[in-house]
Parts: sequence; C-alpha cells; structure tokens
Amino acid sequence: MNKLSQRIDEQREYGEAICRAIGESIRKLGFAGVESSVGFPVYGEAEFRLVTDPYSQHDDLVGYWFDYKKQRVGQIQFHSDGGFYAEYDVLKPHPAKPGYFFDTMNAWGREGFIKTEPQLLEMAS
Repeated sequence: MNKLSQRIDEQREYGEAICRAIGESIRKLGFAGVESSVGFPVYGEAEFRLVTDPYSQHDDLVGYWFDYKKQRVGQIQFHSDGGFYAEYDVLKPHPAKPGYFFDTMNAWGREGFIKTEPQLLEMAS
C-alpha cells in the first residue's frame, strides 16, 4: 500500500464523520428533502493527494470534491497536527432567510471535535 492510500484509509472513519456533520448542518438550515439539488460531501468520492505544508514540512492529506462538470465544489484537509478544515459549496438561496444566499458550509476541528458554520451572504438587490 502506498503512502497516499495508507493516509486515506487512516482518516476514513474521521473523514466520514466530518462529511456527516457537514450534511447534517446543511439539512438543519432547511435543505432536507432536496439532497439531489444541493449535494452532500462523501469522503470516498473525494480526489486525494498529499501536499507538503510549507510551515511544518509535513504531508497533509487533501481531498477535493467535484461536480459532474468537474468543477471543484469542496475540499477537506487533514493537517499533520491532527486538525482539519473542510468547506463544501451549497450555492443556493437560503430557504428560511429571504434575501440571503447560502454560499458554503465550513467545518474545522480535530478528532473528537467537529464544528460547522454556514457562510451566508446577503443577496444584491
């Protein structure tokens, strides 16, 4: 097993928990039942690579999600210190807040702690 495959497998359980947390946070904002038009991140569907952190010089595992047009719609990065950061595009009008647009769902933390936060933008009038 090569180094990349090993790192992907090592992070699988945690990565799947992060994806579930992002999906649940999107649903809680009123997107339940429209999964097909919003989409949710799936750990196993990310395209992974190892990227050297310029500060620590350690290899971080970075995964990217793409839509059917091969445009990037999200990413997840596992840092060598045990932390992570992820973001996933929603790009839809907010279902409960007229005049607001749901840009992305961000997530960060470390094993055992996952925090999510929506990035809402006011629509131009």
